[in-house]
Amino acid sequence: MDAARALQDKIRTTIPLADAMQFSIVELDVDRIRVGAPLEPNVNIHGTGFAGSLYSLAVLSGWALCMHLIDVLGLDAELVVGKAEIRYRAPVRGPIECRTACSADAREAFAAGVRDAGKGRMRLEITIGDTPEAVLDATFVALRR
Repeated sequence: MDAARALQDKIRTTIPLADAMQFSIVELDVDRIRVGAPLEPNVNIHGTGFAGSLYSLAVLSGWALCMHLIDVLGLDAELVVGKAEIRYRAPVRGPIECRTACSADAREAFAAGVRDAGKGRMRLEITIGDTPEAVLDATFVALRR
């Protein structure tokens, strides 16, 4: 099983909301992730993307990328969301897609923080849609075990 599928399965098994939203990892490498979910299980009364689902999918996108980094870099750490703030710009009218990426410098600083100080931080901007229809700014914190 490849890393994206294994991570997706872990998330959907351990976070029931992710399974209900039909969270899926579409693309994953060491510096970027793209996730998706259909609109139907994430719809609001207006027939557009439910704000809570958009927020949750964006947070899961960043969390998944950071967990992948922890695995790839061989770190022994727990991961939490330190802070997250979303800006909704336009309704999401179709399948939901979230994207985020980090630079090599940010990846190395994250790893060094965990290794050297016991705490690494990764700030990510996660976009929802192509416009983008929403943007989540989030800081993820990895704590060495």
